[in-house]
Parts: sequence; structure tokens; C-alpha cells
Amino acid sequence: MIKGICYHPVSKGESSRSFSHLGQDLKLMKEAHINTIRVYQPIDDTSVLDRISNANMKIIIGFGYNQNGHYDILSGSYLEYIKKFKNHPAILMWELGNEYNYHPEWFDGDLKNWYKTMNTAASEIKKMDNSHPTTTAHGELPDAMALELSPNIDVWGMNVYRWDNPEKIFSEWETISDKPMYLSEAGADSYMTMDKPNYPKGVNEKAQADATKNILNSIFNNQNICSGVTLFAFVDELWKAGNNDQLDPGGWAPNSSGVPYDGTPNEEYWGILTIHRTPKKAYYILKNKYHSVSKNH
Repeated sequence: MIKGICYHPVSKGESSRSFSHLGQDLKLMKEAHINTIRVYQPIDDTSVLDRISNANMKIIIGFGYNQNGHYDILSGSYLEYIKKFKNHPAILMWELGNEYNYHPEWFDGDLKNWYKTMNTAASEIKKMDNSHPTTTAHGELPDAMALELSPNIDVWGMNVYRWDNPEKIFSEWETISDKPMYLSEAGADSYMTMDKPNYPKGVNEKAQADATKNILNSIFNNQNICSGVTLFAFVDELWKAGNNDQLDPGGWAPNSSGVPYDGTPNEEYWGILTIHRTPKKAYYILKNKYHSVSKNH
């Protein structure tokens, strides 16, 4: 059962990932009963992987399609990473692409090109490593074409933003596939772009916490189908929508009108922690839920 978090720690004022707060972050993750970390780009530092493993956590390693030859699918260099780290105890799954189905323009306007590429990449992984599943983070429920062209994907991750209730996706999945699935992204931000009943405009941790509670309840009420979640996200991301030194409302993401409770993704406010590592209300919601799941499993 994946009790996870999406983790892309970028320090205040910076624009690229840094593990300078890793010790503090792992402590807060452990306290919240998090057992899985999902990262959007490979971690090429054995000491970081060791520290995560020593904290009894697993990592879902994400590979991009075109990362200028740095452990990406296009160049084939992702296989170098797998060869190097396939025996590391921290690895849980190899993830190919994040919401690429929202970007046909990256693949000559035809998503078939992506699914075929992804499937081939998964096949190559299996030749090298048959002990870790292949997965992808698909934007929403994959259609029949996606499933047909990607038989080498073992576990389907789905980034799902259906207000505060992803419930229907589990039965929808069950009717189209018997493979494992989990939610590779779900959650809410802590900023309201407009006033709504009970949730005034502005910074609003209650809105994020209430939505997070409902989402997590829905997920863990469907454990017969869903293998868990990597909630988005661990820490606020100041680099996404404006000045990297401060929180800026705004930002945009494809297919994001389902973000609770204002239909607007304020990209910098998704953390369950502030940039200073102060827990928000949603952190305690997640901690309580993951703890209750721990007791039962």
C-alpha cells in the first residue's frame, strides 16, 4: 500500500532541486507515516538514496522523455541509470513520463508515438531488471488506445484532480483493466482564488485540509482496486509562478479545473509544508490517515 508524497524540493530563491533539507524532510515524512516518495527526475546520488532507504522508504523514480540526454528516454540514457541503481533497496518502481498524454505536440501531434515509445522503454527495462515494476503517471484515466499500445506498463499511475472526490475512477479502472493502479497525483492547494462558502479568498489551509481528507478517505476506502497515492506535494514550490523568493498566486496546469475548491491550480501552494518546513493543516490530515492505514495493514 503506497502511502506516498510527491517530492521535488527546490530551495527558496532557487529553480532546481536540492536535497539540502533532506534530513529534516525525512524526519517529517517518517512522522507522517509516509512510506513512498515519488520524484520527477532520477536521483543520481547514492548517499541520498541510502538515506531514504535507511528511513524505510521507497522511491518511484521518474524518467522524462527529453532531458537533454540526462537519464532520459529519447537518448536511451535512462537505461544507464537503471543499470547503476537497479539493486538499490530504495527503488520501488520505474516511472515513464508524467502526464505526457496532455502533450501530443511533443510527439508530432500523435499520442500513439508516445505510447509506443513508452512501451518500448518499459520492454527495455524488463530486459535489464525484472524485479521492479514499470509504471507511468498518466493524466487521468487512460483510454483504450493507451492500454492497447502499452502492455509493458505493469502499474498505472494516474494524476487525478476530480474536486475532492476521485471515487469514480476506481470503478472506471476496474471495468477496463485488471492491472494494479494508484494515484500518482491527487490533492489540493492552500490558496483560494475566490470566496466560496466556508473558504474565504486568499491563503486557506482549511480548504486544502478538508479536500485532502476527503480525497484520502476515498482512496483508502477503495483498497481492493487502488494501491494508494503519492499526494501532491510535500513542500511549497516557489519557483513555479513568479518570483522564486516568495509565494505567488497563479500558475496553470493542463486539465486542472477540478482543483478544489476554486477550480484554479495555484501552483506554488500545493505543499503540505511551507517552504520553511512548517506543517500546514493538511500535513496533520495526511499523518492521521496514513497512521490509521498503517494500523490496519
